[in-house]
Amino acid sequence: MKEYALYKGEQMVAIGTIKEIAAERDVKPDTIRFYMSGVYQRRAKSKVNNRLQLIKLED
Repeated sequence: MKEYALYKGEQMVAIGTIKEIAAERDVKPDTIRFYMSGVYQRRAKSKVNNRLQLIKLED
């Protein structure tokens, strides 16, 4: 099972699968996946310290 960590700036907000993180944040799993997309990264570039970033954890 793939695990991810969700960060807001430097602070870890959540850890778990995409479904678990989505349930904890009360959003759809597609929203969590969007945080990994290049489009989101470009849009949030100016908000480096306040953006949400999803990182895949190694097995």
